[in-house]
Amino acid sequence: MKQTRGFFANGFTTLDSIYTTDEVENILQQISHANTNRETFRKSNDLFAIRQFLKEVPEVLDTIFNTNLETLLKELFGDRYFVVKSIYFDKPETSNWYVSYHQDLTISVDKKLELEGFAFWTRKQNQFAVQPPLDILKNLVTVRIHLDETNGGNGALKVVPKSHLKGIYRPETIDWTTESEVSCNVSKGGIMLMKPLLLHSSSRTTNSRRRRVIHIEFSNKELPTQLNWAERINLN
Repeated sequence: MKQTRGFFANGFTTLDSIYTTDEVENILQQISHANTNRETFRKSNDLFAIRQFLKEVPEVLDTIFNTNLETLLKELFGDRYFVVKSIYFDKPETSNWYVSYHQDLTISVDKKLELEGFAFWTRKQNQFAVQPPLDILKNLVTVRIHLDETNGGNGALKVVPKSHLKGIYRPETIDWTTESEVSCNVSKGGIMLMKPLLLHSSSRTTNSRRRRVIHIEFSNKELPTQLNWAERINLN
């Protein structure tokens, strides 16, 4: 039985024991040695984040892409897939940071171009983001690696199952008489697989426990020839 069974139907799944305790500690140690003065690092009382994480802390690559994760990625994509975005989040024990329901609708690219189907351009930290055509968004898979045990008390994601099948789904139109909400609890060293079009949210921390997560997006779909994924990392 494939470990990803039900993932494409529901838009998410959680899997325990993808990383050992030693592997988690190794990742955290590499992060602690990173240079936090770079502009891709964001520091506040409620959040510490590293954008372009795998490029900023390449020492973690060998540990993150262990046999367990590579097996899962091959189930999802076959033999050809690559990283298109990576972010590290550290939500401290006292954090009041929360995120309301939304879909992840943008990708990171290397330049701004006038292309049919590409809209809502923004630029942050010398990186362009854009909402691409729906077929590109549908192809993406997000892997969220949990470096702490995560539940509703420290901001586990809440999701609306199967909402990724409805295209662009505005949160203000959610009909809670027909939709349901699931809290995605994940053990330390476990992962959550998610389709970025899945409606998801995150609550404030209430149990005084830290939540550290590595968010990596994967694709096997090429962009139009004039445009490149800004954070592309080829893995095979």
